[in-house]
Amino acid sequence: MNGQKEPMPSSDSPPPALRQHLLVYLSVYLLWLLLAERIDGQELLAGALAALVVTIASAPYAGLFSALRLTPAAPLHLLRYLGYFFAALIRANLDVARRVLSPTLPIRPALVEVQTRLVSPLGRMLLANSITLTPGTLSVDIDDDRILVHWIDCPPGADLETATQRIAAGFERHILGFLE
Repeated sequence: MNGQKEPMPSSDSPPPALRQHLLVYLSVYLLWLLLAERIDGQELLAGALAALVVTIASAPYAGLFSALRLTPAAPLHLLRYLGYFFAALIRANLDVARRVLSPTLPIRPALVEVQTRLVSPLGRMLLANSITLTPGTLSVDIDDDRILVHWIDCPPGADLETATQRIAAGFERHILGFLE
């Protein structure tokens, strides 16, 4: 090798790959238990086996979860993101419905770029999907730290900063609380 010692992993925490697989397993098992009609021995065993199968099948993709911030505040940030997302979803639906019912409203469709501070593929994917799921915007492409978005009503002269603030900044602020 190059003569330098690599740092040894801490003995009190599992290696990153094992931690990611454990996170997938526990998430799937918890979801199973939440969806179970009753909790008895058979359900617990079936859930454990199903979670194991899903964890093994998704092993090549477990690296995506390395972007999760496993802090005590992360669940709170996730809940805040979900609240923000649902509020944005309602506002966007009402805006698009208003445009459909009142055809005199101006519609200025355009392709714009937004810039993101998110560095992980999972974070960028979540941001792009959040943009797409709110009516009036559609993520078309992700290229490094830029997302190309089709915007139904682009203000005249909108630049990168304006588009980023109006379309992505709110989502990104909340996503940064639990993802990198």
